[in-house]
Amino acid sequence: MQDLWLLKHETTMAGPQEGSGLAQGSEAQLWHAVDGSSIYLCVSGNTSPVAVPPSAAGAWRRLTCLQELRGASAGQAASHHYIVETDVLAEFEDDLNAWYAEEHLPGLAAVPGTVRAARYIDPTGSPRYYACYDLAGAETLGSPEWLAVRATPWSSRVRPAFRNTRRTMFSRVPGTR
Repeated sequence: MQDLWLLKHETTMAGPQEGSGLAQGSEAQLWHAVDGSSIYLCVSGNTSPVAVPPSAAGAWRRLTCLQELRGASAGQAASHHYIVETDVLAEFEDDLNAWYAEEHLPGLAAVPGTVRAARYIDPTGSPRYYACYDLAGAETLGSPEWLAVRATPWSSRVRPAFRNTRRTMFSRVPGTR
């Protein structure tokens, strides 16, 4: 499991260009929100990918990997990336982590069309939790299998404790890996 370095910015700002400011050897993935609201630059690794800090684009966040699973469609190219970012009420934190580890992430990883599923934590920022899903296509998100995993009693118990939640579907920026 590798940590994830994340640079977020709204599309109204000057944004990062693929590879700009990255240390040599860093592999970047550039994702554009389908709704046009933002662009995320993601770099996997346990050491900082930044050779020169970006200026107008914002600050890099280091997200610590909590869990990573190969998906039912591992090996396929991921054209889409779905991210759920959230904080959770303190009294539900243990339940949230158990739900993700035991039910939710394994269930969504098993859905056809899911290439990879991973969870991260930002130990110093907000939102604190990130669930990231590499998908073979956007249609995976609305499939009966995906929706069934989301409709469990445990999901219904945990989700009301979410705060500061953002769910975003991204597509790969053309010309990036």
